[in-house]
Amino acid sequence: MRAVNLLPKETGRRGGTKLAKPVAITGIAGLVFVTALLGLLFSGAHGKVKSRQLELAEKKAELAAIPVPTQSQVQQQDALVADKQARVTALNLALSKRVAWDRVLREFALVLPDDVWLQTLSATAPLTATATATPSSASSASASASTPVSTSSSPAPTTSLVGALGFNIEGYTYSHEAVARLLTRLSVVPDLQQVQLLTSEQSKLGSRNVIHFTIAANVRAPGASS
Repeated sequence: MRAVNLLPKETGRRGGTKLAKPVAITGIAGLVFVTALLGLLFSGAHGKVKSRQLELAEKKAELAAIPVPTQSQVQQQDALVADKQARVTALNLALSKRVAWDRVLREFALVLPDDVWLQTLSATAPLTATATATPSSASSASASASTPVSTSSSPAPTTSLVGALGFNIEGYTYSHEAVARLLTRLSVVPDLQQVQLLTSEQSKLGSRNVIHFTIAANVRAPGASS
């Protein structure tokens, strides 16, 4: 027997149309969503670029408002910097040749026995000054002389520290053993060297017999090894 299709021919076409509509709607919705997302991202990036451009314009305006120093001002500042550096160098050089008298006296006070009292204490700093050679004084610059430190404001010749620095004390105690003990203590002071007894004699102070002594030493020159 032969099969006969009794359904109308248009029924199959209508069913296909119904299936295609949801797919099309989904595709259009996805396209709209992607477009909106891209627009939102572009708007945010554009806002950031605009903000950066405004900030750059403000920085350029601030830079343009800063006054540019003239050549003379730059040269003056360079001269001030060079003068400051020269002063710092001269100060460091002077400090390197300076004797720390506060440290020397503190060390001396720590080792001074209780049964010894001083009458005088003196310290001298002999310097050997060597003048810097110049064309006009080349003949006299070959000799050097021992001169005290000058405090005048006029330019002074370059000096170099030569020799030891003198340290002398004179005082009283009750016995020669106390004098020997003082000599021993002074010999261990780091800043003193060549400690020697000059005089030690019995004397009378008031109604009591005492020992009058004189001691000399050298203060170690700055930078000298122990």
